Amino acid sequence: MKILVAIKRVVDYNIKVRIKPDGSNVDIDGVKMGVNPFDENALEEALRLKEKGKATEVVAVSLGTTANQDVLRHALAMGVDRAMLVESDAGLQPLGVAKLLKAIAEREQPDLIILGKQAIDDDAGQAGQMLAALLQYPQGTFISSIEIEGGEAVVTREVDGGTEKIALALPAVVTADLRLNEPRFVKLPNLMMARKKPIETLSAADLGANIEPRLKLLQASEPTARKPGIKVGSVAELLEKLRANEGISL
Repeated sequence: MKILVAIKRVVDYNIKVRIKPDGSNVDIDGVKMGVNPFDENALEEALRLKEKGKATEVVAVSLGTTANQDVLRHALAMGVDRAMLVESDAGLQPLGVAKLLKAIAEREQPDLIILGKQAIDDDAGQAGQMLAALLQYPQGTFISSIEIEGGEAVVTREVDGGTEKIALALPAVVTADLRLNEPRFVKLPNLMMARKKPIETLSAADLGANIEPRLKLLQASEPTARKPGIKVGSVAELLEKLRANEGISL
């Protein structure tokens, strides 16, 4: 069984991003970047399935500029068998990502495709679902566990109020939640060896997908600052404050 894992290069989750002075977007110049945390969970789970003998090959793919090689090197250091970079200078939106991944899936013919449930930069959480729809594959989103049984992937997914277990006929698309696993620590020697491993590079234009943006960012701004809280000395004072501020009758 072949597993394809899509990974995205995002601003490190410990970094507080800044808005550009003109409000056109987020300023990421010189900011530390890394693998999207949910995608790292996806990588870890693919490798665990291989270690259990359920998979024979794990392929990592990333979309973007040559700067994305660093996250692919990280994936190689974790233990993936191959890494692919689909080069594009365009600002990729979820539908464009799904179309490019569809082209890669048709080329690679994986039995299972794993993505992070969302990217922490735009928090859209759409690419996995769109990819499943384009491929007409069954999907399991926000999964916290997965088992391969015969020709099915049995997954537990997070839902409002609890979890549900579903069986997906392979090939299928699943998106990883943080509860799925704890990604392994990557040792320095593995990172050094990963620098010498090849990364297959393709051009997004050669894949024949229409990745033109459908959405336009009008403005980026900081969220409105919340008013500071206050302390009250009694329930009666609290009720008076509520009446005064909300105009309610208690």
